[in-house]
Amino acid sequence: MKGSGLNIMEKDAKIYVAGHRGMVGSAICRALERNGYKNIITRTHKELDLCRQDAVEDFFAKEKPDYVFLAAAKVGGIMANSEALADFMYENMILEMNVIHAAWQNGCKKLMFLGSSCIYPRMAPQPMKESCLLTSELEKTNEAYALAKISGLKYCEFLNRQYGTDYISVMPTNLYGPNDNYHPTHSHVLPALIRRFHEAKESGAKEVVCWGTGTPLREFLYVDDLADACVYLMNTYSGNETVNLGTGKELTIRELTELVAKVVGYTGEIKWDPSKPDGTPRKLLDVSKLESLGYHYTTELEDGIRLTYEDFLNNPMRAER
Repeated sequence: MKGSGLNIMEKDAKIYVAGHRGMVGSAICRALERNGYKNIITRTHKELDLCRQDAVEDFFAKEKPDYVFLAAAKVGGIMANSEALADFMYENMILEMNVIHAAWQNGCKKLMFLGSSCIYPRMAPQPMKESCLLTSELEKTNEAYALAKISGLKYCEFLNRQYGTDYISVMPTNLYGPNDNYHPTHSHVLPALIRRFHEAKESGAKEVVCWGTGTPLREFLYVDDLADACVYLMNTYSGNETVNLGTGKELTIRELTELVAKVVGYTGEIKWDPSKPDGTPRKLLDVSKLESLGYHYTTELEDGIRLTYEDFLNNPMRAER
């Protein structure tokens, strides 16, 4: 039932979080637990390869989850995205189609698909409204990932239109927080900066060289705020159009870099390498729809970076990821 509010998750409902070991999935599990949900089911990649259709169908037929949060994806920064185009497209497309289709086949009451703001057009009017999706060409550096994510989002919409399902999608801005990937070249900008400044501080490096010009504008949302918004919307929102999840605030990559250096305690010089790509010049979400639905973020950037740096220092996985 569209917009009827009938699909409020019962506290004992069986909830499957796909991608529970990642930054987003683990935060959604924490948010569900904070909100009194006890029956959360998860599977590691080793236990269930979401790219294998037969395995996904068997899992859904056996477990029959009432609600699904689809937070599993193959992700990475500019370098990873531009080097592994085919892998990014195939793995994300197959994974999301398998999960969404199996959920529908097995009577899942409601599903939330997590998109990404990188799927909006490269030169979309800023701040970006939900309605700008597919209005002009994509950012070339992550086109493969964006095409896969757009397909998942549209598949949810088409199931709603053809079969009357209640499958929703959300569009997070740049995320950061506990359980992020801190790999020096295969991670996103904020965790990569945390690692680089920490290592520079530890080694006593006199300077750190950063990619690009430092001029692009970016928005960042702490992942536990995202997860709270996801649980909130799962209980309050139905509709075919996606919902932007962000803060509505932006800063330059240079300002972000200086803020990370400050939190980490690096006092050397910061230099810029303009021969490296910058990515999209400005990326800010219009969050008026989210705020009209009754949700507003709570964690300010400097506080969030401090919490993330604590996670980096205490997370034993960080070196391998």
